[in-house]
Amino acid sequence: MKKDIHPSEYRLVAFKDMSNGHTFITRSTVDTKETETIDGVEYPVYKLEISNTSHPFYTGKTKLVDTAGRVDKFMSRYGKHMENRKK
Repeated sequence: MKKDIHPSEYRLVAFKDMSNGHTFITRSTVDTKETETIDGVEYPVYKLEISNTSHPFYTGKTKLVDTAGRVDKFMSRYGKHMENRKK
């Protein structure tokens, strides 16, 4: 195995799910510029679009979280085709 390929400097980082506001703290080497105070301690914050607390697979909900508008873009392109196909 190769030596010295893994980082040795881990620190506590707060990961924040932007879709529902859930925050969890874990060790990471991710580079962040923003900080947030949680329970009186200041942590660097890394923002996530989706995590296990908002992903439909883990929550059991069929709601699709679409922040980029990809579903709307698809429906605008192929919506007429789907309508005609149903007839």
